[in-house]
Amino acid sequence: MNRIDGWIAGLCAALLLVAPLLLNAYWVDVLNSVGLYALLALGLNLILGEAGLFNMGHAAFYAMGAYTAAILNTRYQIPILWTLPLSGLVAGLFALAVARPVVHLRGDYLLIVTIGVGEIVRIALVNDVFGITGGANGIFGISRPNFFGFIIRQPQQFFYLIWGFVALTIFLLLRLKQSRFGRALNYLREDAVAAEGSGINTAYYKLAAFGLGAFWAGMAGCLFAAKMTIISPESFSFWESVMLFMIVILGGAGSIPGVLLAAFLVIGLPELFREFSSARMLVFGLVMMVMMVVRPQGLLPARGRRFG
Repeated sequence: MNRIDGWIAGLCAALLLVAPLLLNAYWVDVLNSVGLYALLALGLNLILGEAGLFNMGHAAFYAMGAYTAAILNTRYQIPILWTLPLSGLVAGLFALAVARPVVHLRGDYLLIVTIGVGEIVRIALVNDVFGITGGANGIFGISRPNFFGFIIRQPQQFFYLIWGFVALTIFLLLRLKQSRFGRALNYLREDAVAAEGSGINTAYYKLAAFGLGAFWAGMAGCLFAAKMTIISPESFSFWESVMLFMIVILGGAGSIPGVLLAAFLVIGLPELFREFSSARMLVFGLVMMVMMVVRPQGLLPARGRRFG
């Protein structure tokens, strides 16, 4: 990161810090939604952007995390924030179990399988297969986060919880990108055959990418459950996966700043034009078509690695 990038990042962080003091509760809640989608998209970016694996079933991992947190909290009275790592672990293990038989697939074939996984999870939740998800009605009565007796209730309070988690995620992903693991994922994205010929265990890294991305989606699901206090299958539809896929592609696959910018544009910007909400999908489709023709690398594409 050069000096100009540092100044821009610092300015954006400062604006976010003071945003809850300047905006009303509605717009702070919109920023909270942007933060949750940014978390989810950063997890998907690890799978799609860094490793080049097409995944359009990310909402399934999101749902696994949310329902894990909700069930543990409502049935066993475990504080909601204590379930954060457990939600990520359940989602990550589920992703590994799903990806292991299909990890050899590439491109459109893997994409179709992930779409099927997402729909299977949603239908299982609607039909209350194990008798613990509440069916189409979902789960009610999820408790608010509690920090040593301080209960988080207001959108302004959730803002700092969610965006603090986003900041931690960005820090960890930046470290990951510069690691040996991050470089192996990039080799896998550029040419899996050449990567395997260079001695990289491609199956291992594909599974690791799926597991880590799903782990982060599961924790985002926990935060979503804590924020809403009620969850239902309709919150984890195929459209959610499409939105996340669009955020990563629009921002620039593998680009953390691009994902954040696209999250603001895709989730936050439509709130300014709510009177045209019926045409939202049409506009999104047109934007994606134009982007694929004019700027297929995304709004803020990832920079190439520099070697001394």
